[in-house]
Amino acid sequence: MANYKELEGFGVQTLATDPDSAGWVGSIFYNSTSGTFKTVKPGGIAIATWASGGDLNTARSEEGAGGTQTSTVIGGGRSAGSPPGLIMDNAETYDGSSWTTVSTINTARRSALGAGDSNTAAIIFGGPSQASPPFSATAINESWNGTSWTEVNDLNNIVTNTWGSTGTSTSAFSVGTPGTATEKWNGTSWTASASTNTPSANGAFFGTTTSAIVTSGAQTTGAESYDGTSWSTTTSLNQAREGGGGMGSNNTSGIVAGGNYDPVGFLTTTEYWNGTSWTELNDLATAKYNFGGSGSEINGLASGGGDPVGYTSNTQEWTVPDVVINTLTTS
Repeated sequence: MANYKELEGFGVQTLATDPDSAGWVGSIFYNSTSGTFKTVKPGGIAIATWASGGDLNTARSEEGAGGTQTSTVIGGGRSAGSPPGLIMDNAETYDGSSWTTVSTINTARRSALGAGDSNTAAIIFGGPSQASPPFSATAINESWNGTSWTEVNDLNNIVTNTWGSTGTSTSAFSVGTPGTATEKWNGTSWTASASTNTPSANGAFFGTTTSAIVTSGAQTTGAESYDGTSWSTTTSLNQAREGGGGMGSNNTSGIVAGGNYDPVGFLTTTEYWNGTSWTELNDLATAKYNFGGSGSEINGLASGGGDPVGYTSNTQEWTVPDVVINTLTTS
């Protein structure tokens, strides 16, 4: 009887730990730690999952966020207190496992937008500085250098209530309520960009200044795509929602997760956009809305937010695996 080496031209390798790179796809190996034979199959977005990350030091909702799954900064938001919650100036950074309280932002506010490269380079802009009506959104823009916050050139328009990652600290997009106006940040100043077709009310956003997606929110399913010049209406989400968080690379790849919808309530639903259609994937472990979304559709971070109890410190990490390891069994 032929053995595996005779059939494949090489023997089964012995490894102490499971491989995690796509270069092993199609392989069979022996894990000497578990004493089992295993196979390596392709991973991909269809099997991505949410897992628990480190909890925030201060529970909050409606914070601005920027960075990656392993290097993010958040600032502002609502904290627990007398309804409808207290406006915060508190900021924290994430290193991939835990949050650290850092210097406060200069202007306490909630529902600000954020963009960033890492937990040492980000901006937070817009957002109301009041906890309760009459709300007055701001145009304030603050830059984070890893040590302190500095107010830099303001937006041309006030902006608030769009959730997700919007670019980097030197190339960001402002898309928010009220109205349809959008602006681009070049690291120094904001300039007007093409208007969306429909105002976004607590919508989700992801992408770059040349390639982006925004959802209309307001418990609807609408979505628009930006190609660097103009916005066009595109395929609708499967789940109507508002207050969901967006994470993604461009207008052909991103996710929208969570939010709320009457009469369903708080949502765990995660949908992936491939440039043509939305597909529901694995749900958030805990339902929430108005959370700080950062990172990408490959490695995303959902920090804080509102949940059925109130304001949460819960952090969830979204990860797309490169490979899937299966243990071989006999029957």
